[in-house]
Amino acid sequence: MPARIRAALSWAALLTAAACVLHGCGGSIHFGFGDDFDDGPPSVNLTTAAVSVQAGQTARFVAAASDEDGVDRVSFYRVDGNASVLLGSDTSAPYEWNAVAPADGRSSLQVFARAVDGFGSEADSATVSVAITP
Repeated sequence: MPARIRAALSWAALLTAAACVLHGCGGSIHFGFGDDFDDGPPSVNLTTAAVSVQAGQTARFVAAASDEDGVDRVSFYRVDGNASVLLGSDTSAPYEWNAVAPADGRSSLQVFARAVDGFGSEADSATVSVAITP
């Protein structure tokens, strides 16, 4: 018998013995084959009912996020020029955040949401803009 086959049979015998021991203790063992990895990023959409907000006041943003492996969290970011500033995160649906409109003279509050699934895959929503009134 070739060495590869003997090695495979040895592993099979070892796994069978381990399963018998676990079963005798009331435990269980599962062997799986196939596609057990994340197939892609979550999907996320962001909305707000606010059309405008006064400087220094808050606007509520709500994100809808889903993924076949579950969503761990949704983080909310404010766009400041070329940078993104983390406002905070929500770990349970409905994913919501109250963002304060900066009182620095800008004319809009721009926010996007980032969903992260159980495998660490990320996806960003489109940016939602709310006018800031002085």
